[in-house]
Amino acid sequence: MKHVFIIGSKGIPAKYGGFETFVEKLTEGQVDKNIKYHVACMADNDNEFEYNGAHCFNVNVPNIGPAKAVYYDMAAFKYCNKYIKDNNIDNAIVYVLACRIGPFIKHYKKQLMALGGSLFVNPDGHEWKRAKWNFAIRKYWKLSEKLMVKHAQLLVCDSKNIEKYIKNDYRKYNPNTTYIAYGADIQKSKLTDDSKDWTEWCDKHSVKAKGYFLVVGRFVPENNYETMIREFMKSDTDKDFVLVTNVEQNKFYSQLKEKTGFDKDNRIKFVGTVYNQELLKKIREEAFAYFHGHEVGGTNPSLLEALASTDVNLLVDVGFNREVAEDGALYWSKNDGALCEVINSCSDYDEEKVSILSNKSTERIVKHFSWGKIIAEYEELFTE
Repeated sequence: MKHVFIIGSKGIPAKYGGFETFVEKLTEGQVDKNIKYHVACMADNDNEFEYNGAHCFNVNVPNIGPAKAVYYDMAAFKYCNKYIKDNNIDNAIVYVLACRIGPFIKHYKKQLMALGGSLFVNPDGHEWKRAKWNFAIRKYWKLSEKLMVKHAQLLVCDSKNIEKYIKNDYRKYNPNTTYIAYGADIQKSKLTDDSKDWTEWCDKHSVKAKGYFLVVGRFVPENNYETMIREFMKSDTDKDFVLVTNVEQNKFYSQLKEKTGFDKDNRIKFVGTVYNQELLKKIREEAFAYFHGHEVGGTNPSLLEALASTDVNLLVDVGFNREVAEDGALYWSKNDGALCEVINSCSDYDEEKVSILSNKSTERIVKHFSWGKIIAEYEELFTE
């Protein structure tokens, strides 16, 4: 039996973002029964339970602000080492998602290696570039990334561009890397055109199928919301711009409203968050087009979901996005007028043009990013 300990996600059942969904899918779709997964879960207790056949252990994390995630990963790693020792487990793998505990990783790795285990790390994206962090926190993230790369026995990158960056920027450590993509759900929504959840959502926000551009994601500056909103406001399209995001008590929202005056454009509709996953799928499927403004590294889960669901996808032109979508999307730069031009152009697409783009984007997901393919690659990695 191969024991794999996964720390760094908030845990399963998945309620949050990309890493949580990854762990959910990895355990849910497990094929090789010779692997035993152990999953850390952030909680307010120390309970243990089984879920998707995985042994899940809660880590009671005090509410200490930005340091909460660092504390969580350290406490989870400490638990893993103790569990491996107490149960005499040979050749265990501890797989750490993201680079939060670099300054402390040497200590935990030393203990793990003394027990015959191996340290795998997923470096995620460029966390140190995120605008939400102040200078001191960005500096910590960059140092932490460096030390995680230095001490990892294997770095599993979900983006070829991130793998290239790791190899180039940290070549002095001669990092051992491999590429396994993030996955996407290629199943269509269970909701029909007449489903109550869908029709009520449309009525509530005054939108209609194929009558809106869409964006889903965190409302933060580095996702280029300002560019998307400004350019949309300049466009001639009669379609709406629907933003599925949480803007409650968000300073960025207030700043952007003041700078752009988007509240005066009745096409722009902030509709809040959508936690009903079948409804969210339906919203993606019925959008005319999807905006993707993420440019801070890695393969973004929301991009994969959009390519699998939405006919036309408009992506900010960075290597991470081109790597994923190739010719299955349209691209825009942040230059003044560039996105507006793409919006005006694609709004006039006939059914044939839309269908060609839709087929190409779906084919990219089916061939390269299906969860079945990703799970098989991880199982091979863990057992080889």
